[in-house]
Amino acid sequence: FTKTTGELTTMSIPIAKPLVGKDEKEAVLKVLDSGMLTQGKWVEEFEKRFANYVGTKYAVATVNGTIALYLALKACGIGRGDEVITTPFSFIATATSILFSGATPVFVDVDPETFNIEPEKIEDAITEKTKAIMPVHLYGQAVEMDKIKDLSEEYHLKIIEDACQAHGATYNGKKVGSFGEAGCFSFYPTKNMTTGEGGMVTTNDQELVERLHLLRNHGQQGLYEHVTLGSNYRMTNLAAAIGIEQLKKLDIFNKKRIENAKYLSEHLSHYIKVPTILENCLHVFHQYTVQAENEAERERLMLALKKAGVGTRIYYPKAIHQYEPMKDLKRKELPIAESLAKKVFSLPVHPAVNQEDLELIVEVIKKEMRNP
Repeated sequence: FTKTTGELTTMSIPIAKPLVGKDEKEAVLKVLDSGMLTQGKWVEEFEKRFANYVGTKYAVATVNGTIALYLALKACGIGRGDEVITTPFSFIATATSILFSGATPVFVDVDPETFNIEPEKIEDAITEKTKAIMPVHLYGQAVEMDKIKDLSEEYHLKIIEDACQAHGATYNGKKVGSFGEAGCFSFYPTKNMTTGEGGMVTTNDQELVERLHLLRNHGQQGLYEHVTLGSNYRMTNLAAAIGIEQLKKLDIFNKKRIENAKYLSEHLSHYIKVPTILENCLHVFHQYTVQAENEAERERLMLALKKAGVGTRIYYPKAIHQYEPMKDLKRKELPIAESLAKKVFSLPVHPAVNQEDLELIVEVIKKEMRNP
């Protein structure tokens, strides 16, 4: 066992489990029977429903969340020579999407309590090259957006939200993905809802939607009328049909995640550092992430949980700037992100986790912390 292992399928209580049932299967069969397998009316329906859920005028479906981020950047005019301020503590796609757009990610350290980018530190990172801020609503908790909105207005910066882990999360009662020029979501199987693979860009900007449509579909304005460079980043009707059914259940899924997280926090807070929940946020717990004192304690706890059949995983074992493709990027010191990477790990909190599972998780951690 090493600190980066944790297969999703080998544990009695896996770290993640997509809940796909009869409704999704019947929806897929309808698409198969129609013969319309690629992008079509199911994708359009999913886009409309998702935009309505988030509270934006529009949504544009994509092949995955990484592409949603990339297309949002390109559609916002971000490119070579530009800088995008973001967090160093996230999945690497946050930064690679910026690099593939031609721009440069500029990392700002995070809040040790929320794990999100620290808004008060952003202004010092703004230069004449800065064109956008990409906050990440990590693990399902919204970034404190008021300060970021103020900075975007003062310095005329775009806001592109990475909400890939935060479907249904809110800040001051407003859903993430509706604060900036664009919000980006992933529907990977471990997310709060899934389409297998898939992504979505939400926005209130009609011109942005038109650019996204071009970029998503080979730059076509009409059949074989290619007016700009684009590629095939389309979602299939098959994926969208699953997404429509999953979206209907999202609030129920999130409610269960929140209930499971509450139980774990109530019973573990005296033994380990549990997640901080901001009072003005609805945290939807894509991950329930705790902090050990150090790497050795984390290894010990994860091993004990593995022996008991409980899946765990480290999100993330390195800060983004510590990965080889990022090492040449100029940056300031990022001590909090680097420290968190040595201490955090996540416990199962998904809707399939039942009361017996929760009690086992608590029992194992209590026992291990009482008898180190």
